[in-house]
Amino acid sequence: MAELGSWRQTGGFSSIGDALRLLRWHKPSGRLILLIPAGWGLWLAPGAPPPAPLVGWIVLGGLAVSGAGCIANDLWDRRIDPLVERTRDRPLAAGRVAVGSAVALLLICLLAALAVVLALPSPVRGVCLGLAVATLPPVLLYPSAKRWFPLPQLVLAFCWGFAVLIPWAASGGFEPGPGRGLAGGAGGPLLLTWLAAVVWTFGFDTVYAMSDRDDDRRLGVRSSALTLGAAAPAVVSLCYGGAALALAVAAVLQGLGGPLFWIPWAVAAAGMQREAALLRRSDLPRSAYGRHFARQVQLGALLLLALVLPTVAR
Repeated sequence: MAELGSWRQTGGFSSIGDALRLLRWHKPSGRLILLIPAGWGLWLAPGAPPPAPLVGWIVLGGLAVSGAGCIANDLWDRRIDPLVERTRDRPLAAGRVAVGSAVALLLICLLAALAVVLALPSPVRGVCLGLAVATLPPVLLYPSAKRWFPLPQLVLAFCWGFAVLIPWAASGGFEPGPGRGLAGGAGGPLLLTWLAAVVWTFGFDTVYAMSDRDDDRRLGVRSSALTLGAAAPAVVSLCYGGAALALAVAAVLQGLGGPLFWIPWAVAAAGMQREAALLRRSDLPRSAYGRHFARQVQLGALLLLALVLPTVAR
């Protein structure tokens, strides 16, 4: 105990495991669910299919930004998390990580994300850097939204939209070119892909908030699950339907189609509606919402597969 007390005063991590938990890297679903919209953007951008090095940079950047967001969230909520059943064992809430160490790791993540942007080719670097800078305020302020905004999950959804914009820009999607239309191909397909990411995120994060409704109500913090109340399952269903439809229209506008697209798309769209319908049950245990979140990773990845297969085949 003396050693632990000394560590808390000097800062640091009690173990590598606590650093990974602070970054949420021990829960791959939360990391993948950010990379999936990035994949949508890469595979619907005019330059698809993307080169392997670009995919690697986007994955690294996504992991860095995701980690930064998780740390910022835990720093904001370090006094609330110990009072919530789902979050009370997080490293900051449980006192296993010092605030100074968490801030240092946050800065490392942000620097890693900056390094990824600077490693991109010069023609796209400036646009990507501008988008990355624009991402920071909503990512770092999102955790406070539950204190003043009735739909904080909408702020997160807006953050998730950058997961489409930055990969699109990195692939040269904003560069002028023959047949690319508005802003070098940014028009309809980009807007629809961005919209798909935003409404899908609002849907699954509203479900995630459902597991905390009792704790949030007791603590006086806000969430879309509380604000929407009994209408939440219907709104989630609309969000999932809107995401699937927007992605389908974007794909058609980019010349994708055929069985390789429509079969996995239909399975994913139907699966999302089935998951949303299950939310109407009144006897759902708290663990059901976590399983719903994990299934969205699988279904979102299936939508990505629907974009990859016909792109590779043509």
